[in-house]
Amino acid sequence: MAYSPRRMLTFAVFDSLGPAKQWSLRHAHVLGPDDVALPAEIRFEGGLIRVQKRISGSAALALQHAVPGAGVLTLRTCLLPDREKPYLLPLELARRQIMLLLNKLEEWVLFESAGGVMDLVQKALDSFTHALVVQSRGEAAGAYSAESAAAAGAALHDTLLASEALALAASKSQHTKRMSGEIAELASAPPPPNALTDHETKASRSAVLGSPGRLLPDSPKVGAAVSSAHFTPELCNAATGGLDFITLPMRWLEMEPSEGKYAFAKTDRWIEWAVTKAKLPVTAGPILDLDPNSVPEFLYIWEHDYETLRDVIFEHVKTLVTRYRRTVNTWTVCSGLHATGALTLSAEQALDLTRGCVTIVRKLQPAAKVQIEISQPWGEHTAMQGGAKTIPPMLYCEWLNQLPVPYDALGIRLQMGVPEPGRSTRDLMAISAMLDRYAQIDKPIALTCMGVPSAPPAPPAKGDTADLDDLDPGYWHEPWSADQQARWAAQVGAIAASKPYVQSLCWQDLFDPALPQDAWMPAGGMMSASAAPKPGWKALRDLRQALKDRKPTLPEAETGR
Repeated sequence: MAYSPRRMLTFAVFDSLGPAKQWSLRHAHVLGPDDVALPAEIRFEGGLIRVQKRISGSAALALQHAVPGAGVLTLRTCLLPDREKPYLLPLELARRQIMLLLNKLEEWVLFESAGGVMDLVQKALDSFTHALVVQSRGEAAGAYSAESAAAAGAALHDTLLASEALALAASKSQHTKRMSGEIAELASAPPPPNALTDHETKASRSAVLGSPGRLLPDSPKVGAAVSSAHFTPELCNAATGGLDFITLPMRWLEMEPSEGKYAFAKTDRWIEWAVTKAKLPVTAGPILDLDPNSVPEFLYIWEHDYETLRDVIFEHVKTLVTRYRRTVNTWTVCSGLHATGALTLSAEQALDLTRGCVTIVRKLQPAAKVQIEISQPWGEHTAMQGGAKTIPPMLYCEWLNQLPVPYDALGIRLQMGVPEPGRSTRDLMAISAMLDRYAQIDKPIALTCMGVPSAPPAPPAKGDTADLDDLDPGYWHEPWSADQQARWAAQVGAIAASKPYVQSLCWQDLFDPALPQDAWMPAGGMMSASAAPKPGWKALRDLRQALKDRKPTLPEAETGR
């Protein structure tokens, strides 16, 4: 096959024996400016990953990469210009991590307060410099070598551990400012005298505080989702006193299993318990989620008749909100309308549905809080099938603000560790940077569904091996286990809760439902169906207690083993 060097990126990869004979391209996709995924053909040939883009210009490669001691993670390079000469993949992955580390070090104003983390940063810089020197020697000899690849791999390991340590150090600093009242004071302070516009005022505050976005004086609330299919006194007792709120998912196919026939009983009993006995606020939704696991079969009839589909959706929203408007405090109205779903929508239709659904909720329950959820925050879905009928998530958010759509908070679904598109594992710095990016939309952020499994993914069914291999989600530091789930919850929870724009965190499932098909993620709950707690339940409760007590620090686990 002939390739155009004007639209080509090539990466050299090595294994322990030299140029790689095989190489996985799991979760591989191409990113352009502003982190927008681009359509491209990516293939492995003779020790090289070849990226044939459909448009010219600098681009970045993202893919899953194994880093001993750090995990099997989805990482990315910097934006790189097209050239015929191959890049060395681990070196370019390390270069991007170094760039992000240095940018965040300055943005978070941590040069003097990072303490021992600066030793790790210096080690990472030294390791990367050594890798550059080894690479230059290989280039002088006419080709990369296994030694070059090994040095680049060591640099990638060191930069990942340093950047994760920095993200946790930033969470301590931000949390201290939030708990001390410094953020509340800054939020109510008059604009700087040299700030002539609202944008300059926000930029000045962000520079002083080390964080973009809204400044919320109150501590974030901690909650968990409950599966309406399973309700026992043991589960209710376990949840009492351990959460600030509960979330009822309300998947459409469960709420209306047959057209026109709703099944409210299971949801009613959880809401009745939360409101009358536990005295817990209730968040409900998403009401409209076009994920294949949420859409009832009868809805497909109207896929190519948008006007009728729109009416059916709006009637469904009216039915749920009318029934629960006296008991639900917050509605997650729409989820993932920017992404590939069970139904094909144009960008105009996705935005029209979003605005229409929010308007209905506002009309029926003016006092309710309204959230719109981003189901694929990294946006790699736009690279699938040329990005047809999908919207980059940041662009979707910007369009919502321009229309405008009157919603209160932006929800982020942060799930990792399951073999599904967009659920591959990422490092702590990537998570922290992603949240900062969405904070620029200038809306409060709610982590509406966060979580990882307490066990590795189940073996694939016979005949599904290829699909699972392509979507293998990887893991963070160590294969997923109950202890590793707890570490992730403690560290990601600490990072998210420290962000001054984050208003709430909701774990994806309080418990593992009795039937696996009722779970948002297999083994993703904080306790078993019989209410036996996992280590993650203690981590979540410790996080909530630290926030409630306004302690100067948050729970923290080790970053490198």
